[in-house]
Amino acid sequence: MSEADVVFDFDRASRIGLNEAVFCEGKSAEQIAAILKDAKTRGVGLLLTRLDAGKLAALPEELVADIDYCLLSRTAFCGPLQPARINGKITIVAAGTSDSGVAREAARTLRHAGVQATLITDVGVAGLWRLMERIDEIRRHPIVIAVAGMDAALASVLGGLVDGALIAVPTSVGYGASEGGRTALNAMLASCAPGITVCNIDNGYGAACAALRILTILGAR
Repeated sequence: MSEADVVFDFDRASRIGLNEAVFCEGKSAEQIAAILKDAKTRGVGLLLTRLDAGKLAALPEELVADIDYCLLSRTAFCGPLQPARINGKITIVAAGTSDSGVAREAARTLRHAGVQATLITDVGVAGLWRLMERIDEIRRHPIVIAVAGMDAALASVLGGLVDGALIAVPTSVGYGASEGGRTALNAMLASCAPGITVCNIDNGYGAACAALRILTILGAR
C-alpha cells in the first residue's frame, strides 16, 4: 500500500451525522500521516482508534505535537476538538477494570463528538453490591453502554434494571472458555432481557456511534 491508497471520507458527517474515524490497525505510519496532513490542511479534527504507542512514535514530530493520546484506549484526538456540549445523557458501565480500555474507547469517541459520558467501572455481577450501589446513578441516563467480558452477565442484569436504551459491548477479556470474547458475544445475543443492542467484540467505538445515532433521534445533537 502507498499513501495514494488512502481515500478519507471527510463528507461522512454531512450524510449520516458521524465523522469518519481513522482505524489505525493495519495502516502504516505513512498512511496515517497522510490522512492527518490532509485533515490539518482542511482544519479538521480527527479521532484515531487502535493506535499503538509504537506507531504513534513513528509519526512526524509536527503531527505528534498536535495529538492528544490515551494509551489505555489506544485512541487519539488530532487537531481541533469541539467543546463538550452534551452531558448526562450517556453512561458507560464496565464490568471490570480489565474492560476499561474498551469502555474508554467508547468514552473518547463520544467526547470527540462533543458528548461527555459518565464512566462507571468495576461493577461486575461477581460483586453485585457494587452495581447496586451505582444503579440509581446509572438509571438517570437515557442511554447505557454496558461493557463486559467473560460471561458478560452485566448486560442481562442491566437489561432487567434500566428502562433506557442499552447497548452491550462484549470484550475479549477472560480465560480459555471465553474464546477471545465469543462467549461474551453469544451471551449478550442470547440474553433474555429484551431490547438489548449488541456490538462487535471490543468495539467501544461502534457502541459510541450507536449511542450518537440515538441522541440524534432524541434531538439531543
